[in-house]
Amino acid sequence: MRMILAVCRFICAAASTSLAIKTRKPKPRRHHCGSLPLILSSVPFPATVASQLSSVPTMAYHLRSTSLPSSPRSNETSVEQQMEGLKAAISSPSAAIETMIDALSKLGSVYDHIDVLTCLPSSQRKAVEEELERSLALLDLCNTVQEVLVELKTTVQGMQLALKRGEDAALQTKVQCYARAAKKAQKLFNKVNKKTASDMEGCRVIKLIAEAREVAMSILGSTLHLLSKQIAMPSSSKWSLVSKSFQKKRVVCEAEQLQGLELGIVDLESGVGTLFRTLIQKRVSLLNTLSL
Repeated sequence: MRMILAVCRFICAAASTSLAIKTRKPKPRRHHCGSLPLILSSVPFPATVASQLSSVPTMAYHLRSTSLPSSPRSNETSVEQQMEGLKAAISSPSAAIETMIDALSKLGSVYDHIDVLTCLPSSQRKAVEEELERSLALLDLCNTVQEVLVELKTTVQGMQLALKRGEDAALQTKVQCYARAAKKAQKLFNKVNKKTASDMEGCRVIKLIAEAREVAMSILGSTLHLLSKQIAMPSSSKWSLVSKSFQKKRVVCEAEQLQGLELGIVDLESGVGTLFRTLIQKRVSLLNTLSL
């Protein structure tokens, strides 16, 4: 009986062992990529590779730019050259509205260069205060010129409409409105220009700022002068002496000129607006120097 029980136990143990072997899952094989970092870290670099790696910082050092930042003196010379070029351009007999548009754009670059140089000693406090007072007058003038440009643009648009409809009386009225607005703006400019005149006293930076202000005044004055000369149309009595065919050609020509004038005024309006914002920034910079 004991032997039978022993045999039964042996058979049951063998069966369970066999079942465990059959149901056992094989261990997943590790991917070779998982061991790559260990393999690479354990392999020493050849001497040639090590020497190349050690030379990388040296190569990067030699590739760096050796150019030095421009000195304040060179910046001042550049500003002076730009302003001399602007003076020559706006005083040229061939100067046109396009010249003034370009001058307004370049004047912004001049102020940007001056801003880099703005590092004024405390001894220049009085000169800074005087320049702030004059810059305020220039800001007021810019604002007035912007208003005049809007008025002139509206008048030119009205002239185009009257010309298209063949309304001579309305056209003459618009021409007179244009002339009055341009003349009024020139008188106001002359009045402000006398107030902003200065002897350019102070350090070099103050003198550059004052010179840039005078260039800005010259550009605005020349702009108003050119705009006042843009409209020169014949009176109604002279129109009656011209043949109808010639009148038609003249109307087409003048319509194109008026359209070009309108576009020019739009560009001037944008340029004066940019100058106004630049002057505000420059005024803030000068005020900051007083608070130091």
